[in-house]
Amino acid sequence: MAQLDVYLNPNSSTSQTIPYLLDVQADLLDRLATRVVVPLVRAEAMGLSASKLNPKFTVDNNVVVMSSAELAGVTHRSLGEKVVSLKVQRDEIIAALDLLFTGI
Repeated sequence: MAQLDVYLNPNSSTSQTIPYLLDVQADLLDRLATRVVVPLVRAEAMGLSASKLNPKFTVDNNVVVMSSAELAGVTHRSLGEKVVSLKVQRDEIIAALDLLFTGI
């Protein structure tokens, strides 16, 4: 598991709206039993969003929005299959988390 990897959402009750989970936890903490993830919500299901707080990405031809304010801790074994890494969008992701935590 690596920071900024995207996983399939294994929860059948939410996976239609939230198909993916973005791992935002630092790799330094990979020995923990949990990972901090942010839901990647289908753009059409997101409604209003703030572009800096909620950046958009394309994952497997699906436009998704990072729902930063809904981050959560999950066990690493509860994550689904890895789909892709968003490391190339690191600056956007960290900026969204900075805004969430510090307001800047």
